[in-house]
Amino acid sequence: MRTSSRKNGVVASFEPSEILNDELLERLRVRAAVHDRENTFPDDDLADLKDAGYLAILVPEELGGSGLGLAEASVLQQRLAGAAPATALAINMHLVWTGVAKVLADRGIDALRFVQEGAVAGEVFAFGISEAGNDLVLFGSGTDAAPLPDGGYSFTGTKIFTSLAPVWTQLGLHGLDTSSQDAPQMVYAFVPRSEVRAGRVVVRDDWDTLGMRGTQSRTTELHDAVAPADRVVRRLAPGPNPDPLVFGIFSVFEILLASVYTGIARRALDLAVGTAGRRTSKRTGKAYSQDPDIRWRIAGMALAYDALPPQIEALARDVDDLADHGARWFSLLAGLKHRAVTAAKQIVDEAVLVAGGSSYFQGNELSRLYRDVLAGLFHPSDPESAHSTVATAWLGPIED
Repeated sequence: MRTSSRKNGVVASFEPSEILNDELLERLRVRAAVHDRENTFPDDDLADLKDAGYLAILVPEELGGSGLGLAEASVLQQRLAGAAPATALAINMHLVWTGVAKVLADRGIDALRFVQEGAVAGEVFAFGISEAGNDLVLFGSGTDAAPLPDGGYSFTGTKIFTSLAPVWTQLGLHGLDTSSQDAPQMVYAFVPRSEVRAGRVVVRDDWDTLGMRGTQSRTTELHDAVAPADRVVRRLAPGPNPDPLVFGIFSVFEILLASVYTGIARRALDLAVGTAGRRTSKRTGKAYSQDPDIRWRIAGMALAYDALPPQIEALARDVDDLADHGARWFSLLAGLKHRAVTAAKQIVDEAVLVAGGSSYFQGNELSRLYRDVLAGLFHPSDPESAHSTVATAWLGPIED
């Protein structure tokens, strides 16, 4: 599938298979079952993706990257997730930071240039935002951020769902500064892997989950973990904030998450179609693809799936093109992610029914997709948050 890519205002041709070819994807698909079964991180997948330049797809060409936009990265993530969902979700967290760097750079802010240069050099950036019980997400934190005399910060707290835990080289995180003169302030910074070796970052080996096992999204303890001054990228007032960094994180995170689960949905649909063509009814002697009930079920899956890629592309291009949706941005982004993950779960559910009892066996790919797709409901914005955000956009805030 060849699509268009816009660079410097010029529309150029973009072929996803030139970056993620079928041979590479098949290798990743075979490994995905192994990593799911053994609960291990896909190191070989990461090595292959590094060799393909995948970690730098959102980095400008002049810095050594592919120069793609968010819309093109979304297509690639859908393709990757169709082969290895956990690998795609893990890499997503690295791409979030390179995507945020692009969003800022496109708006004249060079604060994350080191992320772009690091991605080209092979650094792996992890996303250390999630905290147990913190429904404020970007607008608050239970992690303490203590200022240091040289302008750096030390962080103490616990982060959860830290994907890429065994391999990250830089952990992008946030914490709350309550001791500076202008406190409270949310602090966004990056902590290097050397803090693990120093014992100030402890990565628990506690990732043993229902699905998405290959992400190895382990709990991360911070014990005065130091982010140097040149890696402190933003200090912001807590609460809802229109700052470009907050917008960048939310927009890239939601769009790329929607992409991963849309990729899972497409794979489930393809597997259902293939199964329907191979299974034969003892009653009629015909393939199940000729059964009216099966055809109706697959049509429903396709109707749900077909709505997703155009929505993702449209909103991703709006981010790339600096469109201004004003206060509606957050409801549009939360709604996109919510629709994608709920539709993907529905599509996988239907695919399992089309495939029949064989999909109940652990070795069946649909069995893994059935478990992997569930993780989508737990990522921000969760269903409650998405509905609250959209209700506020349409009805205004709840009155005191």
